[in-house]
Amino acid sequence: MSRRRALKAAGGLSAAALIGGAGMLTMGGGTAEAAEDGSGLRIVESDEKDPRMKYYRFATDAIGWNPAVNVLLPGDYSSGRRYPVLYLFHGGGLDQDFMTFDKAGIRGLTEGRPVIVVMPDGGHAGWYSNPVASNVGPRNWETFHIEQLVPWIDANFRTFAEYDGRAVAGFSMGGFGALKYAAKYHGDFASVSAHSGPASLRRDAGLVAHWANVSSAAADLAGGSVYGVPLWDEKRVSADNPVENIGSYRNKRVFLVAGTSPDPLNWADYVNETQVLAGQREFRAKLDEAGIRHESHEEPGGHVFRTKLFSRDLDGILDRLRKA
Repeated sequence: MSRRRALKAAGGLSAAALIGGAGMLTMGGGTAEAAEDGSGLRIVESDEKDPRMKYYRFATDAIGWNPAVNVLLPGDYSSGRRYPVLYLFHGGGLDQDFMTFDKAGIRGLTEGRPVIVVMPDGGHAGWYSNPVASNVGPRNWETFHIEQLVPWIDANFRTFAEYDGRAVAGFSMGGFGALKYAAKYHGDFASVSAHSGPASLRRDAGLVAHWANVSSAAADLAGGSVYGVPLWDEKRVSADNPVENIGSYRNKRVFLVAGTSPDPLNWADYVNETQVLAGQREFRAKLDEAGIRHESHEEPGGHVFRTKLFSRDLDGILDRLRKA
């Protein structure tokens, strides 16, 4: 694959086909009117004027540029209550970032729902990972999200800073990130959702892991890679691979969506969703073998974000998490 073609489809499992209809901020337990630095994050830009959508950009040693996050508050946040939190991750692609779900209508989709939605940058092809090698400085997305952003959110917003207070979900590459984080950081998230997110890195000679390497090299790491080239860091692949960590999904709510009829004339759509569907079926079979409950949906179409199923997912997330 040429660099140009890889860049065009960067992130592989891209969110280019997203479908959507597009009070006072307080500290974790206090009454401050603005968010503050902490957990390795220094706010370099912010916009807190919107009653619901708060924007922040950070300087952090984990990332070689300043990543951003949108924090969507429930409409009644000024009530003073605490709320569960959904971490929502975007897919891969040069046009995908922390704004992806706002463009897809997340404000309307969450209207009237008592949940804080956190939507951070994850890189064009960051794969929600700390890469084996980078030629452009640090791109440690896993460190940024788990060690810095989660505690920063709990410190600056009225959350339930506990297992039953957090869910993680994502589309495409972000769905993989959600599955990975939910297993790897088992005690942090009680619900996990993958909307057209791959669940198996090694199947078909490791096609998804190879694509993570190719896309990250082209779009994010200037020739570096997530898992190592030509040889993988096998321990890292296994640690990240959902189908190799089935026991870590026990006692969680698991929600999966995959398309059954990707466009055969659209190379990216066909390859992406074919792998998503096969990998999710493998994952579901292993969950069944382990006696782990899950909800799964196979829907017509290809690699797109299905807002109706996301709305259903939100209902399930709120049923599982601690109530505001």
